[in-house]
Amino acid sequence: MAFQHQPGVAIECLSIPIKLAKEASVDAEGRPVMKCGFKIGGGIDQDFHKSPQGYTDNGIYVTEVYGDSPAEKSGLKVHDKILQVNGYDFTMVTHKKAVEYIKKHTVLNMLVARKGVTHS
Repeated sequence: MAFQHQPGVAIECLSIPIKLAKEASVDAEGRPVMKCGFKIGGGIDQDFHKSPQGYTDNGIYVTEVYGDSPAEKSGLKVHDKILQVNGYDFTMVTHKKAVEYIKKHTVLNMLVARKGVTHS
C-alpha cells in the first residue's frame, strides 16, 4: 500500500500532475471557506512508525479523499505521496507547514507519486 522508500535514494515512480481548484463552501458556523476535499498525513516532524496507513517514510501522503470533492474530481487518490504543490517542495516539510500551504492557495498544482505507477 505505501512506498518502501529510503530517504535520499531515488524511487522508481512517475510524477503525476494534478490540478485541483478549490470550491467555495460554507463551514458549520456559516463562514465562507474554500474546500479541497482531502486530508493529509505525515511530515518530517511526524513518526511514520506510528502511521495507521503503514507509511515507511516522512513524506506527505493523502490519507482521505471525499466523494464528489475537488480532490476526487482532479484525480487525487488515497496514498498518493505529494512531492510538490505550486512548485513548493513537499518532500522535506512539516505536517503543519504542508497544511498551511494547502490552505493558503485556491488552486493547487501538485506533483504526486502513486505506488505502482512507474510509466504513463
